Amino acid sequence: MKSILKTSIIAVVSAFVAVLVFSRIQEKKPIYSISTPQVFPTNYTVPTTTVSAMSTDFTVAAEKTIDAVVHITNTSVGRSRQPSNIWEYFYNTPSREYPRIGMGSGVIVSSDGYIITNNHVIEDASEIEVTTNDNKIYEAELVGTDPSADIAVLRINSDQVFPYVRFADSDLTRIGEWVLAVGNPYNLNSTVTAGIISAKSRDLSSYDSKNQSFIQTDAAVNSGNSGGALVNLDGDLIGINTAITSNGMGTFIGYSFAVPSNMARKIYEDIVEFGNVQKALLGVTGNGLNARIAEELGIEETEGFYVAGLEESMGAKEAGLQEEDVIIKINDAPIRKFADLTGYLGSKRPGDRVNVTFLRNGEEKTLSVELKRTPFISYYGMRLRELTKKEAEKLDLSEGVHVSAVQNGRLYRRGVQKGDVLLSVNGKDISTTDDVLALDEDSIYELEFMNQDKERMRFIFE
Repeated sequence: MKSILKTSIIAVVSAFVAVLVFSRIQEKKPIYSISTPQVFPTNYTVPTTTVSAMSTDFTVAAEKTIDAVVHITNTSVGRSRQPSNIWEYFYNTPSREYPRIGMGSGVIVSSDGYIITNNHVIEDASEIEVTTNDNKIYEAELVGTDPSADIAVLRINSDQVFPYVRFADSDLTRIGEWVLAVGNPYNLNSTVTAGIISAKSRDLSSYDSKNQSFIQTDAAVNSGNSGGALVNLDGDLIGINTAITSNGMGTFIGYSFAVPSNMARKIYEDIVEFGNVQKALLGVTGNGLNARIAEELGIEETEGFYVAGLEESMGAKEAGLQEEDVIIKINDAPIRKFADLTGYLGSKRPGDRVNVTFLRNGEEKTLSVELKRTPFISYYGMRLRELTKKEAEKLDLSEGVHVSAVQNGRLYRRGVQKGDVLLSVNGKDISTTDDVLALDEDSIYELEFMNQDKERMRFIFE
């Protein structure tokens, strides 16, 4: 019994000592701080002040646009010279007329029924009909066109109030932005396709000669979409669908092109207000820069517009721009290539002033330039303008018009060059460009020029 009691006492004392020792050891150990992971609730909202996000819900934009895009039917008169039977081979029967039908799309841009479409959609039309999304058919009249930009303005012959698309500022669009193309491909009325803006200020021509500055998108556009709307996710108009890349079959294979809304709007407003397009120019000639051209010119800049020449009595020369300047910005718009320049100026009017930023001998400068009306006319493959007093005195002339460019291959091959002066057409003396326009260029049989050596040249055509 004594041994059991003794063993129990020893066990209790040992346990007490063990607990006491363990407690002292724990007090001497370092204390580690464990950080708890930050957990967000499932309805956590990302702060929009630092992260840019864009909704990809297309339904609102489609609903706002679809009733304002119309189907256009263009009826024109064609002629067939193919004989319909064997007797026409022998009797040389005159060509027969037949109706030719073309189709496309258009965008209503005002409640009183004004429509913007492509010029090629209604070209040579003898009758124009538009069909709205509710299947109502209206006659439309041609108000005016700008073939160089491929834009035409129509008006629906009706007193009805129409749904229309608002204009957006196409200069504010961004590459990668979602867009919708709305039109009538293959007679499939009210078709909506989605894509992104792939590029801006796209020029499809090989040379810096055409006024092209398209918005490029990968939204599917096919035959019949021409003249339709390109809209942003607010349903506002940023472009008029105009062209596609094609493998020769006339079908969409990846990219389409639209005239920017700023340019289309300016043309539309000019035609409605003035009856024609008020084109505004800086008065410079030259090239958009790239690595090859920069190397040829011996300059370091590979972006911008290189000023090779300045037109007399135009804003650029009057403001102080010089040859070999490189234009890099107009107002806040960067100018990296020729299409940037033409695209921005395409939304301006004569009399507007712009701030032109340029490089001269590596130094950046800015001048305020007044844009002026184009002094040029196109006639018989030539670009003509009024003869300045200085040019007339140099050649001892009292009248004539200046040849600024020659595109007619026949005249060029016969020696007509830039800087020559057109003196007469069909024996009639020429004093102004208005005199030239008064003469039908389809009935020309004689042209007389003076070259820079004061030599007269007369060409007679059969």
